[in-house]
Amino acid sequence: MKTEGKKKIWSEYQKEIADDHFFYVRSCIRQSFFPGSEQFFLHFMRNVLEKDVYENPSHTTCTGIGYHGDIVPLSTIMTVVARHFALMKEAGYKNIAISCVTSFGIYTEIIETWKHYPEELKKTREYLFKATGREFDIPENMAHTSDIIYKFRNEIAAKAKNLLVNKKTGEPLNVIEHIGCHYSKMFPKYGVGGAEFPNVLGGMIEAWGGRVVDYPERRHCCGFGFRQYLVQANRGYSLSNSVKKFNSMKPYKPDLILTNCPGCNMFMDKWQYTMKEMDGTVYGDNGESIPVLTYEELAGLVMGYNPWDLGVQYHMVQSEPLLRKIGIDYEPDNKFKTKDGRQMPVPKNLINV
Repeated sequence: MKTEGKKKIWSEYQKEIADDHFFYVRSCIRQSFFPGSEQFFLHFMRNVLEKDVYENPSHTTCTGIGYHGDIVPLSTIMTVVARHFALMKEAGYKNIAISCVTSFGIYTEIIETWKHYPEELKKTREYLFKATGREFDIPENMAHTSDIIYKFRNEIAAKAKNLLVNKKTGEPLNVIEHIGCHYSKMFPKYGVGGAEFPNVLGGMIEAWGGRVVDYPERRHCCGFGFRQYLVQANRGYSLSNSVKKFNSMKPYKPDLILTNCPGCNMFMDKWQYTMKEMDGTVYGDNGESIPVLTYEELAGLVMGYNPWDLGVQYHMVQSEPLLRKIGIDYEPDNKFKTKDGRQMPVPKNLINV
């Protein structure tokens, strides 16, 4: 195939990502488990790139976990999301930046529902106005925050202080990229590369000097699956899904796992701890578990941010082996200290320390 033909085909898998003026909506999971990630995103966009990113403190959860757990009805979640769009309209914004992959999937599902079933859009407008007196517009541009970091990946590379390269060997790090199901599988046209060739994380990895690992279960679910985990009796299904992925990637000796979904990040991190506690199994090289990072954490490390400010210490699998491979200096004594120098309790049972 000629190069021009390849470029034409690939162009069909691209999405338009706004350049500026974002209404930013946070993630309930990410705020709880990875608050440094959202803080880095806001700092990078506002202070480094000098972009306009606005957030409204009245924004609430999208109720996506309740919806996927069959607790929140479709009409209710559509009205909740319509309220988010109303807050965006009132603030004068048309581009929305979504921090959570579950929320991103919810928003795309609802917008597609309204396109195909306009009567549902009409009912949602009526419900929202009766409940709040508000009106809303559908966003002109909708991007997940990993889309935005992907868009500016070369700007990050230009400011890089640490590339994804083993300092001792000079070889690129082997990076597993795991993309959340609700990002590219539900409505492929909303994701970079669609469901067949999702490149939102691979593009970051390659721009920052790493090597993307292709392995048999690359597109397999992380194991969260909502009902697989929310119902306690089903959690064995969640764990077995994750173990299938880990066993598949292990022969390729990955240095880290990069995710764009808070649920995927949490489960691929915590299930490694679970397996080590259950039978001593580890999936990384040299008897270590594999660090699992968010794209903001990795971008921050590349740009030379303090790893403790990024919050990498709040994962179960600790990142010191990775930091040493890259050649990143860190202060062990400051790992669990607050900004004003107070020592926080040190968690027990962390691995890879």
